Amino acid sequence: MKIHRRDVLTTLSGAFVALMAGANRTIAKDALPPSRIITHEAGFFWFGYYDKLQFSPDNRYVLSNRVRFEHRSPTANDEIEVGMIDLADGDRWIPLGKSVAWNWQQGCMLQWIPGTESSIIWNDREGDRFVSHILDVVTKEKRTIGSPIYALCPDGKTAVSCDFTRVADCRPGYGYAGFRDPHFDNMAPKETGITRVDLETGKAELILSHHQLATTGEIINPTLDAKHHAYHLLVSPAGNRFILLHRWAYPKGNHLTRLITANLDGSDLRIVIPNGYASHFIWRDADHILSQAKGWLGNENWGNFLFQDRDSGVVEEVGKGVLDSGGHITYVRKNEWILNDTYPKGKERFQTPHLYHIATNRRINLGDYHSPSQYVGEWRVDNHPRVSRDERYVCIDAPASERGRQLHLIDISEVM
Repeated sequence: MKIHRRDVLTTLSGAFVALMAGANRTIAKDALPPSRIITHEAGFFWFGYYDKLQFSPDNRYVLSNRVRFEHRSPTANDEIEVGMIDLADGDRWIPLGKSVAWNWQQGCMLQWIPGTESSIIWNDREGDRFVSHILDVVTKEKRTIGSPIYALCPDGKTAVSCDFTRVADCRPGYGYAGFRDPHFDNMAPKETGITRVDLETGKAELILSHHQLATTGEIINPTLDAKHHAYHLLVSPAGNRFILLHRWAYPKGNHLTRLITANLDGSDLRIVIPNGYASHFIWRDADHILSQAKGWLGNENWGNFLFQDRDSGVVEEVGKGVLDSGGHITYVRKNEWILNDTYPKGKERFQTPHLYHIATNRRINLGDYHSPSQYVGEWRVDNHPRVSRDERYVCIDAPASERGRQLHLIDISEVM
């Protein structure tokens, strides 16, 4: 099946290589890298966020969620299937489990567990609590721990998590249906916040409360009716610190956001982006963070800024005017390149995953994927590009004509 793109896909040629010699050049429209849809069963498929391990260690299996509907919010009873695609066996779909704790942007946090060869984890709901399941996809051995997870440590033994019920109230599309926040009327409760989860014992402990976040440092435009919450967690490559977005939402729906880092026990808080304007981010290394922000280095617009892991740690702006300032960013090829995407642009609403070469300020577009107008708001389909372990492939979520959201595999082996 052809995907909905502007141009016919062709393999890269010598002419293409020569064409990319200068800075600030994008890939020729007739030389886009090969791409194909890898989900062929009935239903709608997507993976979710860009900072999770989607590919197995040997790059053979690609994780995905599958659902039977689109274009509405999930209810507590809406179930999705989790599974994986076998790239070595005709893209065969292999069901692995179910979940009733999910959202359109991040699925159920399905991901491979770092440091393992065949174990995955995902969130679910059982009885009166959210949980997570750990499954060995080879032996089929499965166990459940009594806490959901958000981001995993590189050693695969510890996770950090948030209050998904509160997030559902404050940021529709990122929390889970099923329970009402017991602290709904408390703007910054001491009882909830960020937890650390031991994946071996299942023990979860609160390490950073919403109240602590709300009373640390300067809160821009504070009001008594602003509701504080924390999400978008990501552990550093060294495994000793993690990022969180601290957001306070106003009753009319607007909000401000700080980017904060902390040790895995919740200590040593550093307000890296304090001015209320922080968005997508990624660790470059153990000491630096690339984040979309605005109001830095004379740029009042949104851009990609490199920060040190310290208070107000801005270093430089990266890719101004070339690297998209609103996409989902990942470092690849020893931090020499950045993988990114765009939101729908223009009347045609094309989304464009792309690679950006830092040293030469060069951008290479990987394709244009049409996003029909009904994919908006909470149930939009962001590309959220994820790279394979060997960095040969990029997998994205994108609508595929009448088939709705599907997984697309882009071969970037010759692009870089």
